[in-house]
Amino acid sequence: MKKNLIAGNWKMHTTPQEARELAQKIAAGNPQNAVLCPPMTSIAAVAEITHGTAIGLGAQNCHFEAKGAFTGEVSPSMLIACGCTHVIIGHSERRTLFGETDELIAKKVWSALDAGLTPLFCVGETLSERQSESWKSVIERQLKAVFAGADPDNVGGIVIAYEPVWAIGTGLAATPEQAEEVHVFIRTCLHNLIGNPASDMLILYGGSVNEGNARTLLSQPNINGALVGGASLKAEQFLAICAAGL
Repeated sequence: MKKNLIAGNWKMHTTPQEARELAQKIAAGNPQNAVLCPPMTSIAAVAEITHGTAIGLGAQNCHFEAKGAFTGEVSPSMLIACGCTHVIIGHSERRTLFGETDELIAKKVWSALDAGLTPLFCVGETLSERQSESWKSVIERQLKAVFAGADPDNVGGIVIAYEPVWAIGTGLAATPEQAEEVHVFIRTCLHNLIGNPASDMLILYGGSVNEGNARTLLSQPNINGALVGGASLKAEQFLAICAAGL
């Protein structure tokens, strides 16, 4: 199984007009494997451009409840009503800057999946965890929070995104060999947790992916795409990464 999904995480960038212009440039390239994840205020603008195309539309976060007194939050069903097909959950910035726990992230993953969204569920280790060789236990813990005890028949809609925290926005990227090693480990953990469905699950790499390193990363057997940050804000670069994944 080899299928490369390229998701662009625009983070806290682009006004609605800027997002519309960027989405238009990307849509003009007709990528067949792309998902765009603009900030919440720009989702509607991007939806106008991606509607009727092969481009998926994602949000960067959601709440786990369907509705209620949760000021400032947005539910999965609200995202779907805005045209979203995907949602990023558990990004390292949500974990480290906003204190999201494994348990909270697991609730969000299952709520999004139950509502009909494709969760892009992020896992990954910090630099100190990588250097201390504890990265395996960290990633296994993060995966168990979502998949331990899960019905294997219900997990197929989840996409995993491995993002070494030390490589996000730093210009550093794991070598293809390092990334492949972790992706193999993730797939092995998934096999232990959910069995055969693990073979078909997409595992993306995220961490300073750019047009220069995309092809070698995406050529690895267990890397099934990329979660792209800064390079996704430049249409030409993002399209080049999408092309590298075909």
